[in-house]
Order: sequence, then C-alpha cells, then structure tokens
Amino acid sequence: MAEPSGPFWVLRDGSGRYLCYCRPAPGPGSAATVFVTDALEVWAGRLGGDAPEDGVAELRAALGRGAVSLGLRDGTATLRLWEGHEALLLPRLPAAEARPQLQALLFAMAARVRDLEERLEVLGTLGSSYSLEKSTTRSQQPVLPDPSPRKNRAAGSALPAKRKIPGESLINPGFKSKSAPSGVDFEDS
Repeated sequence: MAEPSGPFWVLRDGSGRYLCYCRPAPGPGSAATVFVTDALEVWAGRLGGDAPEDGVAELRAALGRGAVSLGLRDGTATLRLWEGHEALLLPRLPAAEARPQLQALLFAMAARVRDLEERLEVLGTLGSSYSLEKSTTRSQQPVLPDPSPRKNRAAGSALPAKRKIPGESLINPGFKSKSAPSGVDFEDS
C-alpha cells in the first residue's frame, strides 16, 4: 500500500473536523485515491478522468485555496469544488479496509513530523552557531561613548551646557540679531 502523500487539509462539516489527503496512483495511467477521515471512519474515492494526475493537482489547488466543501450523508462523503465542477462521491470504507488506511496515515504523518523536527534541529544548530559568531564579534568591539551632541546627556555630564543669550540668533549662534526686544542692551560689559 502506498503511503498517503501530503499536504493534508482539515475540512469541516457542521461541528465535525475531517482530514483530507491523497494517495498517489499505484502506476502510470491509474487513478489516485482521495481520502477523508475523522480518525474513526474513512471515506475514499478514485480520481478518474483522462489524466488522473491533473485531477490530483486540481483538487490540491482547490483545497489549498479553501474552495472545497464537504458534505456527509447516508454513509457517503461528498467533496464539492466551488468552481462549478461536479462533486466527488466518496463511499465509506468497511472497517477492515479503513484500519490499514488509518494506520498508514498515522505512520506517514509521524515520519513527516520526524523529518520536520530533524530539519528544525539542523536549522537551529546553524542559527545558534551564527548568532554565537555575531555575539562574539560584538563583544570583542570596544564600547565607545556616542559623540553625537544631539543626544540627551545625563546629569553631571562633563560638557557644560551653553545658554542662549537674549537676542542671540538661533540659526547663527554668537551673532546678535538687530531687532532685539526692548530693554535689551547689546553693548559689551
């Protein structure tokens, strides 16, 4: 039995949640199988047509867009593509056939989880070694004070604050403007 191929999609019918996935065709020219399960029961149907691979690709694309609805009635699951295609009827599998399908699904998903964990571990190792290199190069750099005079300096700073003299130009400090407020003397004292 071929293992289920992902991706896996969660569909809803009322308050129930169902997992939808495909199993590739056993050989060239044969049809792939679509499965829907709630982990207790399994519904399955073959994708037919001239090119079964196109049917799988079309179904996967529709599932990825969320353009598929699921309906359950009288032991049959119905997948409807919202784009006006005809519905795919999936009869309920007998328990003797459903058990091995659920088992294959469980182990296929476990293998995928293991593979993803291994990838994350490798990425985590690469990421931590990269961040260690960055932090060691940062820690080896001397800490210098910020020379920017615009930053707010703390109290007790070594630099004295320069005060504006009344009538002094804001644009050209040290130059007194000709139009000074009344009562201000411009003579040197």
